[in-house]
Amino acid sequence: MPNNWTTYKLEKVATLQRGFDLPNTKRTDGKYPVIAASGFSTWHNEFKVKGPGVTTGRSGTLGQVHFVKGDFWPLNTSLWVKDFHGNDEKFIYYFLKTLNFDEYNSGTSVPTLNRNDVHKLDVTIPDLQEQKSIAAILSAIADKIENNLAINKTLEEMAMALYKHWFVDFGPFQDGEFVESELGRIPKGWEVKSLGCIVSVLGGYAFKSAWFQETGVKVIKIKNINNNIVDINNCTCISEEISKTINPKFRIAKGDFLIAMTGAEVGKVGAVPDYGQELWLNQRVGKLVDKDLKNASILIGKLLQTSDFYKVMQGLAYGSAQPNISTSDIESIKIALPIDKSILNDIIEEFVSSHEIIIQNLTENQTLTQLRDTLLPKLISGEVRLKEFRES
Repeated sequence: MPNNWTTYKLEKVATLQRGFDLPNTKRTDGKYPVIAASGFSTWHNEFKVKGPGVTTGRSGTLGQVHFVKGDFWPLNTSLWVKDFHGNDEKFIYYFLKTLNFDEYNSGTSVPTLNRNDVHKLDVTIPDLQEQKSIAAILSAIADKIENNLAINKTLEEMAMALYKHWFVDFGPFQDGEFVESELGRIPKGWEVKSLGCIVSVLGGYAFKSAWFQETGVKVIKIKNINNNIVDINNCTCISEEISKTINPKFRIAKGDFLIAMTGAEVGKVGAVPDYGQELWLNQRVGKLVDKDLKNASILIGKLLQTSDFYKVMQGLAYGSAQPNISTSDIESIKIALPIDKSILNDIIEEFVSSHEIIIQNLTENQTLTQLRDTLLPKLISGEVRLKEFRES
């Protein structure tokens, strides 16, 4: 243990308090966040705790720790830090994230955390100045991740506005002549085509269940498509030897768009960041592939992420027990496109530029997240010291 670090009982570092009841019937929309065990729940017109504050789950969800910048209402399913005992709030947030609260689950059917159990823990922390420096480093990484996400959110909103401008309002052609089509009125010089005319949808490989293992080369399944992104957390894997026997067309590249083709969320679409490792496409997951037009898959991927096309795919899904959509179903979806290939290429390029930035930001966030997750326990435990605090 570093010489200037001190050991206390947890309750003398961060005193935890049970949150407050707030039935749904008494919640009124306002500016104060209501924080449940798993994090933000809703907004309310009153607060119970002055921010900044820190909460963690008490009932239902354990182990998640949340930092709240402003005033807030912690629900009774959470515990909040009532007293920081002069410690830095942000440091305490990161410190609590390193504790395994699941070890102190006292519930039977519902996971429950008893604050009295964790209050007795012996914990070792640095002085306030070093706390602030540790928190500043970790916060800088977190801020950069959040900034990238905010940029991506703006770019996604711009892409949706671009979709509406080109394919709903036909903005650049409003002053021109329109003609009737099976999709309604479209500009003269446009035509209705199926998606399959410019992209193909490749269905994934039918890996044998006996091949799956916990480590190795990752296989992307439907569960890995979330919030317009393909993540590789909780991936099923295959051995490197088996991956060498699979047709390379089933490999996934950065920037690819994948589509869920089975289940309640059939039709959800996610883009693939650059994970810097081999990824493979599992069955019932589709991948958009260019045909004659370069980057047409990016245009179609962005369009399929809109609510309009998601509804179309949901409507095409069949099966009573579990909805399914085929690659040919997706390729058959109709869309109005300009006949002039130069105009279409110009449209594609407008979507490509934002897509590349989004992938770049997602990729950077992967690196930052790994750095944060590596540094967090080492800084909080004193295993890694900041230069200005090393003893001679």
